[in-house]
Amino acid sequence: MTSPDADPDAAVRRAVETVFRMERTRLIGGLARLVRDLDLAEELAQDALLAALADWPRTGIPARPGAWLTATAKRRAIDRFRHRRMRALKLAELGHAPEDDGAAQISAAEAAMDDDLGDETLGLIFTACHPLLSREARVALTLRLIGGLTTDEIARAFLAKEPAIAQRILRAKKALGAAGLAWEIPRGDDLKPRLASVLEVIYLIFNEGYAATSGEDLIRPALADEARRLGRILAAAMPGEAEIHGLCGLMDLQASRFAARLAEDGSPVPLTAQNRRLWDRTLIRRGLDALSRADASGGADGPYALQAALAACHARAGRAEDTDWPRIAGLYDRLAAVLPSPVVELNRAVAHGMAFGPGAGLALLAPLDGLAALAGYAPLQAAIGDMLARAGQPAEAHARFTRAASLAGNPRERDFLLARAAACAV
Repeated sequence: MTSPDADPDAAVRRAVETVFRMERTRLIGGLARLVRDLDLAEELAQDALLAALADWPRTGIPARPGAWLTATAKRRAIDRFRHRRMRALKLAELGHAPEDDGAAQISAAEAAMDDDLGDETLGLIFTACHPLLSREARVALTLRLIGGLTTDEIARAFLAKEPAIAQRILRAKKALGAAGLAWEIPRGDDLKPRLASVLEVIYLIFNEGYAATSGEDLIRPALADEARRLGRILAAAMPGEAEIHGLCGLMDLQASRFAARLAEDGSPVPLTAQNRRLWDRTLIRRGLDALSRADASGGADGPYALQAALAACHARAGRAEDTDWPRIAGLYDRLAAVLPSPVVELNRAVAHGMAFGPGAGLALLAPLDGLAALAGYAPLQAAIGDMLARAGQPAEAHARFTRAASLAGNPRERDFLLARAAACAV
């Protein structure tokens, strides 16, 4: 019996699938810019894949497989436009003249046949992350178009129903189509707000991988890895944007701790109790390098660069007791000025409590305790519980940890908080 590896056609098919995975995003981006229709762009890209699967086992893998796929997809687009034009002309002969017979689309597609692929991937990222879409829609569409995840994979990643994710993506595509966007990277004054939206989506994807909001798993490394890949694409294409480097540094530094974040039973291990020998030194070096690039680009006070600087403080500490908490508290003071939010204030209070004693932390946590935005936020109650325990008030700490456990959306996190509550009752 012939093994699959000995089958030359099977080897070519695997090569076709590998090339398509590598070129898919750029291909769809270029086609979307040409046809102004995401569904059609995805369909044309799939047509090109099928053509390669049919032709390459017979003709061999071309010298420039990505260019072959692009040219094939563009020819299919021209064929479709010509078919539409012929239909329009026939309707015109019957007295049903359309406003546009498609001649302009054919000319544009023919003119684009010899174009090299340029910023198609970035154009697609910026369009998928357009602020006119909701945050949820931007995340789902980005994972679908740039990440190449199926709707089922996205649904499982976010513990949602597949039909709901499919509808979210469909509505997003329709909204983008109706807006008549150019499918290009914004320029000039339009870049900064759009870049902020892109970085927000990438960090949302990373955070869901770093600390899952619900479900059995506390971390989902595949999602975090996908966010880091998207960050690298942006950094390579836009090396002068400091905040991109800040975000890349932040994600690499946080991802370096994955191997130490869970105990053998799957329960979370607090940062101060983690085995730092398990931290990934390669990712730490990469994260520190990205942070240096952000600083060199004049972005030291950017929100992501500041958060990366915070993560760097932990990465540089060989032991938990070596952590420079006063520096961390100062960095949180700066972060609160450029990125004011209740969660930043919560983390700032924790940092001050670690740097200057639990009394300082509790003083900053007190105004947050009755805040509506944090009413159902388990980490706030856990932080207060931790400060109370350190201040020698176990009964009050027990109540706070119990409250935090009741708010936790993840069963592993809930068990961890209940264990902390039990420890206060001893």
